[in-house]
Amino acid sequence: MGTTLVFGASGQLGQCLQHVAQERGLTGIVFLPEEQADILDLGKLQAVFAEHQPAYCINCAAYTAVDKAEDEVAIARRVNRDGAENLARLCAQHGTTLLHVSTDFVFAGTGNVPLDETDLAEPISIYGLTKLEGEQAIAACTERYFILRTSWLYSEYANNFVKTMLKLGRERDELRIIWDQAGTPTYAIDLAGCLLTIIEQQNQEYGIYHYSNEGLTSWYDFAVAIFELGKVEVRALPIRTAEYPTKATRPAYSVMDKSKVKKALNISIPHWRESLQTCMERL
Repeated sequence: MGTTLVFGASGQLGQCLQHVAQERGLTGIVFLPEEQADILDLGKLQAVFAEHQPAYCINCAAYTAVDKAEDEVAIARRVNRDGAENLARLCAQHGTTLLHVSTDFVFAGTGNVPLDETDLAEPISIYGLTKLEGEQAIAACTERYFILRTSWLYSEYANNFVKTMLKLGRERDELRIIWDQAGTPTYAIDLAGCLLTIIEQQNQEYGIYHYSNEGLTSWYDFAVAIFELGKVEVRALPIRTAEYPTKATRPAYSVMDKSKVKKALNISIPHWRESLQTCMERL
């Protein structure tokens, strides 16, 4: 199978990859935290690739502060576009297959039908735009890539919506939560499993794929499920997006069609509530 390099290993998805790799007994995976392998430091990257001669590279490193990106355009673009391009160029030079994680934010989210990989990417935020630019940079540099767009990522690791809701729900009597944005929560452990399955199968059906858990929900209903499973007693009130203005505009509907990835990998994907229950039990 060869060596696999994981960039951004100290983040949420990187930690989930370590968890799943250990569960599956996988070896030959080198987890690289940012201080050891900054994707913006071409010199360090070249040294890492020369040392390990990887067969695969998984990029979990990203600028994900959606609202801050509206003010920090340059740094968001450097990480999400230029960093991805650096990795893609080195992968092309070394014959390495790149697995890169992208986002549902590449879509405007104005429709009401699940989005597939051929639908027009039309981002409405700087974060979404820079992630799309990263996808385009990868495609321009190498043919051996898998781009997995995902959504609403959470797990027992790092900071995320599930942990925030549990904390706030225990601290407050009442929470106001947006109900008019529809999408699908994704358990990062499941996404990590998908990425590692691509490598284990030595799959060569390169391209863009969508991966989230099955089903759809709103942030409000997601939060209510978290409170129910976590046995947290708090009054949850549904509000419209307009009642909670943010600097960056979010897609109103970003449910993704996973038919392509299920067929390519011959996998089944758990429903979001089933995976949420698994996460809550581990928490």
